Amino acid sequence: MGDEERGAGERAPQTPGGPPGAPGPGEAALPTGLVSAVVNLVNTGPVLLGAYTIAELTVVDAIVDFLEARPSDEVLAEAVRSLAARQMLLAGSDSDQVQVRGDLGIAVAFQQRARMVLDARATGTEAGEPWRVLLLPQPERICMMVRIDALGVHQIGLYQLDEALRMLVEWLPEGSPADDGPKLDCDALLTAAERSALITVTQYTAQGSAEIAGESTDMILARHDGRLHVLSRDPQDKDRLRADRTKGRDGVRDRLAGLLAEALSDAAAVG
Repeated sequence: MGDEERGAGERAPQTPGGPPGAPGPGEAALPTGLVSAVVNLVNTGPVLLGAYTIAELTVVDAIVDFLEARPSDEVLAEAVRSLAARQMLLAGSDSDQVQVRGDLGIAVAFQQRARMVLDARATGTEAGEPWRVLLLPQPERICMMVRIDALGVHQIGLYQLDEALRMLVEWLPEGSPADDGPKLDCDALLTAAERSALITVTQYTAQGSAEIAGESTDMILARHDGRLHVLSRDPQDKDRLRADRTKGRDGVRDRLAGLLAEALSDAAAVG
């Protein structure tokens, strides 16, 4: 694709407002045909959008509401210079706008289209693998995946939703299904686990480029002595964990697929 198709266009500051159907302030103005062209490309195979630091993503306001720390002003200034030197960040037509170009522009555009995020964080990971994975599904059943390693490098790509879910499940703790009873000591289990993961599926709305979190669902996986334990929050006491009925890797995949499908359906109804 050429530059006119690979950029997310101009971005304005984060302020609410704007006419219906038009990009509001703080939102990316998308070139005609960008979304359909990228969706068609993803349906032929994964589209890798490169690797970026937290500072580079913060500068263009991409997925920053899902990150934990804002870099210092000095680090942000260096990120601006780095992106500008690579011609990924250009001045817009107005003084308060910038153009985000290339693969980073596509990442910004598809992040702004999402209305839900699956956030998975793992302990017991090894060198060379991510410790955190974000999935941002799109209405066309493709998904933006962000894999974050210990150095804070964010590998971003677009995949078919089923493929992204398969990759996620393969990364999560695995083991033979555990047969947990109501007296399971969840705290002791998590302390002794060789590998564990917290998975949170959150629906959100957008105001400009800011994400406002709505309802969320949590699931915790823990591998101990070769067995996979699945935990969830007690609906009667959200601060208490209990054994979940989900069993094994196949059960986890089906449960996550169901959560994503339900959230996408709710988001479509609201939209």
